[in-house]
Amino acid sequence: MLSVVIATHNSERSLLPTLAALVQGAAAGIVREVIVADAGSRDATTTIADGAGCRVLVSAQGRGARLKAAADAARASWLLFLRPGVVLDATWVDETRRFVEQAELQGCAGTHAAVFRVSAFRPGLLEALALLGTALGAKPDASQGLVIAKARYAALGGHRDVEEPERDLRRRLRRRHLALLRTGAIVAGSDKILD
Repeated sequence: MLSVVIATHNSERSLLPTLAALVQGAAAGIVREVIVADAGSRDATTTIADGAGCRVLVSAQGRGARLKAAADAARASWLLFLRPGVVLDATWVDETRRFVEQAELQGCAGTHAAVFRVSAFRPGLLEALALLGTALGAKPDASQGLVIAKARYAALGGHRDVEEPERDLRRRLRRRHLALLRTGAIVAGSDKILD
């Protein structure tokens, strides 16, 4: 059902909890594969990913180009984009399955996408502002985790190689076609998750 795509760069410490949260999805049969799009990490990021059974694609390209290449290589009809350090709540499997099945039954898999709500942030002003913005009705941030049909992703042109590819993609998603799931995503870790 899902191909999980994670862009990494020297993310060994933050990748581990993200992958651990996906084990439940693999056991339930919702996660078909995990693709790690690495920027040539010099730490143990690719060793950890490989040891966890992930497909590892290494490229010197920017994050947007790596995310797009990984999405293009994905085998499932739905994509789940996560950043290293994002840990999904335990209810993510059931809710994601429900969202995907409902979108497919309603024939709107090609138009809808979903993000996870913010459960907690590591301390910081930017994170607090993002949480406040979400609470006040701002469009959810795709860095919380984005579930999107592969066909819809392709129709939008995928991630572009720009400074903030997740934000750029989110801008191209219409608000009425972007659901906010009840399941939370904890943004944790101190590793550099942007490159």
